Amino acid sequence: MRKLVLQMQISVDGFVGADGDHDWQVWGWGDDNRWDEVLKRDFNAHFQSIDTILLSRKMAEEGYLSHWRDAAKRYPHDQFYAFAQRIIDVQKVVPSDRLEESRWDRTVVISGDLSREVGALKAEEGGNIAVFGGAGFASALVAAGLVDEFQFYINPAALGGGRRIFDQADLRKFRLLGSKAYECGIVVNRYGPVA
Repeated sequence: MRKLVLQMQISVDGFVGADGDHDWQVWGWGDDNRWDEVLKRDFNAHFQSIDTILLSRKMAEEGYLSHWRDAAKRYPHDQFYAFAQRIIDVQKVVPSDRLEESRWDRTVVISGDLSREVGALKAEEGGNIAVFGGAGFASALVAAGLVDEFQFYINPAALGGGRRIFDQADLRKFRLLGSKAYECGIVVNRYGPVA
């Protein structure tokens, strides 16, 4: 069975999104990338373990795929941006009852019960499934107990308020799978649910 891996940037005080327009992430996915070389290497290693991306409808419609397609074209010889090409190359799955068909290459739209559909996706043969989406999408996956591994990229900032991903979930316990601090100030904590 494949693992569903949720990777999110998060603040020290547990928020995945700020209320308002605050520059709190060490790297906010634009051209000003302040991650150190070791973190960039480890980030790319994660993408080599996946062969499918589960992507929220909203993120797909807001340009996630075109953003990374353009980055792969702009930086074809930059080893760090190998992940951008990987995003373009692997299968993408967008759960949505609003979309009838995909508008994106190598992307399928699924509809129906989220737990059933994602469970079927996890049961397929292949590599792990990376999840990208906003707080609402992540919260729904967490509440349904579908996430097998959390990768929290903890940024050295406290927001004092904002969006969380555990608001819909009951008490959950996790085991630490790994933790690594980086020179740029990011700490990546990996957790799995306790069965």
